[in-house]
Amino acid sequence: MQKLTHARIVARQITRARAPRVPVSVVLDNIRSLDNVGSIFRTADGAGVEKLWLCGITGFPPQGKIARTALGAEESVVWEYAKDVAGVVRDHKARGYKVALLEQVHASVPFDEFVPDGPVCLVVGNEVDGISDEVVKLADVALEIPMAGIKNSLNVAVAFGVAVFNLSRACKRAGL
Repeated sequence: MQKLTHARIVARQITRARAPRVPVSVVLDNIRSLDNVGSIFRTADGAGVEKLWLCGITGFPPQGKIARTALGAEESVVWEYAKDVAGVVRDHKARGYKVALLEQVHASVPFDEFVPDGPVCLVVGNEVDGISDEVVKLADVALEIPMAGIKNSLNVAVAFGVAVFNLSRACKRAGL
């Protein structure tokens, strides 16, 4: 085994970047940490999502802390800011997106059991309060990452990474 050179990695990524995006639109519901926002940008780029919606108090580029963790992904991921989180989610529902929360609710399903049958609007919530109640009422499904330790959740950016890569793979398997 031999590590790839940096030049080879960059060349491979240029080819992959031309591939179609998966039909996943991500809505950030009041994410307070700019470091988390930057990390989510970078992960969204890697997973191939179609668009990132930054809503409510969520910070947006250009801000140094976002750029520091996004490492340029804030320039390669299509994004938009909207104050009204629920409005963005309602719009996605009206356009035929299935609204999937990354949240712990009574009817949550394990994140790796969800099989999309069309475009998905993945909503990720605030680090402390989670997804707003108004948006929870709009959901079609809630995805949960089962935890084995004493903590009940992962950092929001880490949880997003776990969920979105699985969702991206599921969309590709489903031919979306």
